[in-house]
Amino acid sequence: MPSGARTAHTVEVTAESLQEDLDRLKTRKQALEREPAAVVAHVDSVQRALGALQVLMRGPADAGAGGQKKYGRLTERILDCFTTVGGAGVRARDVAAALGRDTGSGSVNAVRGTLGRLVGTSRIRRCGRGLYRAGRS
Repeated sequence: MPSGARTAHTVEVTAESLQEDLDRLKTRKQALEREPAAVVAHVDSVQRALGALQVLMRGPADAGAGGQKKYGRLTERILDCFTTVGGAGVRARDVAAALGRDTGSGSVNAVRGTLGRLVGTSRIRRCGRGLYRAGRS
């Protein structure tokens, strides 16, 4: 085989090999792009299941009259606040202000901690970084 023909053949073989690599990489890229969404969905479902199990584990010992869960005063006030804001996302500082509490870091952190526990029990949900919304997700 003449030198020019060998070079053309080598280039053709290399191009075919690179095309096959490119096709494999595109397929792998698509699979990797789908994976984060699947992981996020799985994390959310595990968090909801864990929250439900934690409520069940507390059982009747924490139940008030009529089998209703008895919450602390701050928790009840926060839940009432979410019924008034509807589906809007709110920050812990806004909740503290709506409750007439000091908006200093100590008071806001107390509200933030309660919001975190309410998310854990699926009473409210996170709808963005530092944002909370009423209802179950």
